[in-house]
Amino acid sequence: MELARRRGDVELVSVDSMQVYRGMDIGTAKPTRAEQLEIAHHVINLVEPSESFEVFSFQQAVTTALAGIAERGNRAVFVGGTGLYLQSVIDGFEIPGRYPQVLAELDQNPDTVALHGQLTELDPLAASRMEPNNRRRVLRALEVTIGSSRPFSSYGPGVAQHHPTPVRIVGVRLPVEVVARRIEQRYHQQLNEGFLDEVKALRAGPPLSHTAAQALGYRELSAYLDGVESGLATPTLQEALEEAIGRTRGFARRQRAWFRRDERVHWLDAQHDPMEVFDDLYTIADEHWSEPRS
Repeated sequence: MELARRRGDVELVSVDSMQVYRGMDIGTAKPTRAEQLEIAHHVINLVEPSESFEVFSFQQAVTTALAGIAERGNRAVFVGGTGLYLQSVIDGFEIPGRYPQVLAELDQNPDTVALHGQLTELDPLAASRMEPNNRRRVLRALEVTIGSSRPFSSYGPGVAQHHPTPVRIVGVRLPVEVVARRIEQRYHQQLNEGFLDEVKALRAGPPLSHTAAQALGYRELSAYLDGVESGLATPTLQEALEEAIGRTRGFARRQRAWFRRDERVHWLDAQHDPMEVFDDLYTIADEHWSEPRS
């Protein structure tokens, strides 16, 4: 935000896979309405939580946003941390098709680890890139590998095969223990801001799509509300909160690993004075944007 304020020619493009959903504001830490009015934001509040929104949809939305930003003579800054979404835009890659019959057959097997073992046999590279218990990703990789008769890992450049790009990637680095503490603090703040009421409102509407249901914190708080409505004492709000914090810390760990593999990332140490970090970011942006556009 401060970079956009200071330059005056910057518009922000969200690269968060969950901020596209309307009504999922507090839990996804969307920019406030005031911030959105002050600085143009794109690729947020695009679809209802009952609708699926995946990489291909994101690519289309970003393409439209970038065209408008360019027409206005402004610069785009991608903000967020969904590595696959960012990579799909700056590197570009082929999106595999859907094979619903194959997926339906695979989904009959409740043993996700066994499915991951099957993927290891068919596409060991894809299997090595995901957690054995990440059912959604394992099923998707198997669906494509079996349905297309082509390894899932053959789609897209992969994080170790980057194409030249005019984009400058900047990451903010903090000690693991600081990130863990901030995650816990953020959940408590979100609860104070009405996160639980937000989940209640979502539960009153249509069921969440399989993509929206992956949002951190929502599933755990919904499980707590299930217990309240059924008269059960479990999980307690504290237990649900601890589960959400743990899952979010795991996501942060995988996020760090993803971006560390990208040699293009310029890392800034965020332990220093925030204004020093901003000054470094501003210098990087100024140098990058002073280069001739290709």
